[in-house]
Amino acid sequence: MSEAAVGYAREQGARFVEELKDLLRIPSVSTAPEHVGDVRKAAEFVADGLRAAGMENVRLIETTSAAHEGGHPLVYADWLKAEPSADGKAKPTVLLYGHYDVQPAEPLDEWKSPPFEPTERDGNIYARGAVDDKGQMWMHVKALESAMKADGKLPVNVRVIVEGEEEVGGEGIAAFVREHGDQLKADAALVSDTEMFAPELPTLCVGLRGMIYTELEARGAATDLHSGMYGGAAPNPFVALAQMIAQLKKEDGRIAIPGFYDGIEEPTKAELEAWRSLPFDEEEYRKHEVGSSELTGEAMFSVLERTWSRPTMDVHGMPGGFVGVGAKTVIPAKATAKISFRLVPGMKPEATFAKYKKFVEEICPKGIQVKVTLIHSGEPIVVSTDNAYVHAATEAMAEVFGKETVFVRGGGSIPIVGDFVRELGIPTVMMGFGLPDDNLHAPNEKFHLANFHRGIESIVRFLDKVGAGA
Repeated sequence: MSEAAVGYAREQGARFVEELKDLLRIPSVSTAPEHVGDVRKAAEFVADGLRAAGMENVRLIETTSAAHEGGHPLVYADWLKAEPSADGKAKPTVLLYGHYDVQPAEPLDEWKSPPFEPTERDGNIYARGAVDDKGQMWMHVKALESAMKADGKLPVNVRVIVEGEEEVGGEGIAAFVREHGDQLKADAALVSDTEMFAPELPTLCVGLRGMIYTELEARGAATDLHSGMYGGAAPNPFVALAQMIAQLKKEDGRIAIPGFYDGIEEPTKAELEAWRSLPFDEEEYRKHEVGSSELTGEAMFSVLERTWSRPTMDVHGMPGGFVGVGAKTVIPAKATAKISFRLVPGMKPEATFAKYKKFVEEICPKGIQVKVTLIHSGEPIVVSTDNAYVHAATEAMAEVFGKETVFVRGGGSIPIVGDFVRELGIPTVMMGFGLPDDNLHAPNEKFHLANFHRGIESIVRFLDKVGAGA
């Protein structure tokens, strides 16, 4: 069956790309209130695509979320008619996950083409959401369509859940999984929201760092003050933030919070050996992926260890005070900093946040009131490679790319993967097709179109192998 489905996907490839462009034109920025209507429009687009693919019971599921009043809807679909095997054994059910929301496109002046007008250049499609995650999510929809149109059925039972809040913490889908997990009952989940380690190298991600995203607020005087009249006597919240942030991390890259590293689980010897065998050039990485004069962090660990299996602390922004054109000599009454920590196995978000909050309160400068708020969090996860679903994905990608599939961890976070493990008790296959230079969350985000097409073929073959008991 898979060969017929692959043939259909190749014949319809140009149409699949045009449909993806239509989806990419919808500015479904989940964090922006002014785009609430666009987010719903994207959800409806995905639902229509699933109906056209032949899925059943397609519907929007409303959610509630602190990130957005009312929440953004989930898209659900299923097809549960897979024929039993010759021995009468029921076929497994695979849960397909993706998200249709995107990051803000700013800074707009750094885009070479408009972020919501998809443009093809050099074999890539450029747009916000191209690879994270509209392009990769659309591969799932088109793989289902290809199998259904080629043979009128799927080789396995399938459920689909697509969310619109992944970029703001995934609170809505997490609640749905906790409260209505029976509606997502499956034997395994497939997620395509990760990347390949290198071009032409099929890759499965088997681990993700967790995170806590926080806001640190410092308050000084009762109101903004003139720095000429009060400078030297009035506390400055920005200076206080700088002093506190500087104490969070040592010069060698280690985080200075007491007990921060307690209980973390190191990667296995086999994992470390596998990572050392990957085609990784640190200087090439520094020049072309990071673009900095030096790499930083814990020098006693390799770059891959630093980005995959070590916890981190980063500052993302410090809104407050005067940032307009010209000068205004103000001592602001309040300043904030957006700070996140990436977590590794052995660390719990709640416990890590408590240690961080306690430390900040202890080092807060005199005259400053500090408030630490947890915005959202997710647990770290490592997936066992010793199961039939990972084996099926490994074989499917190897067939498509003509190379052995490698296993890596990812430095980012996909909170729902942990929810699938904890709440549904199922393994998750993270089979992504992005590339390291695809600029996700940055200007000029792109998706290599060859990988879009090979991703569809890989998913078709994966479902076929799972159905065949591979």
